[in-house]
Amino acid sequence: MRIPEEPYKINERITAKEVRLVGENIEPGIVDINTARAMAKAQGLDLVEIAPTAVPPVCKVVDYSKFKYEQKKKQKEIKAKAQKVVIKEIRFGPNTDDHDFDFKLKHATNFLKEGSKVKAYVHFVGRTIVFKERGVNLLNKFSEALSEFGKLEMEPKLEGKRMTIILAPTPSKTSK
Repeated sequence: MRIPEEPYKINERITAKEVRLVGENIEPGIVDINTARAMAKAQGLDLVEIAPTAVPPVCKVVDYSKFKYEQKKKQKEIKAKAQKVVIKEIRFGPNTDDHDFDFKLKHATNFLKEGSKVKAYVHFVGRTIVFKERGVNLLNKFSEALSEFGKLEMEPKLEGKRMTIILAPTPSKTSK
């Protein structure tokens, strides 16, 4: 069984000669490492190196298990607040009717209002690849119709049998 390595140096593992000491019930300042360890031990707490790159290193007098718990909690909060990008796809054919276009436009508007990105593409099947300009026109018309809800992130680009654009929501129009 392997013991996982601790992310912070504590007590005897701190190698610096002197440290900047911080913590509750502690007068902040630069002290000798042995004095710092003694102060921590006197309070029944640990000496934890929180900024090893500082000169001198910053150490905090704190209960190490409680400190680790707080750090883990902060990391979880940061991860929860990170926004996940959702991409919704809308497919067209090169001969899409106006009614179908309007229907898909309405869906794309809702997706952008939600805050999702929209990837719209024209799928060319068989010999329809000869109508590339129809695909470009259709995607340009689509991006212009959605210009108040989202901005064009990627110009029409042909990749194999698909011509694709990506629209990102404008920050002011999005709602949670």
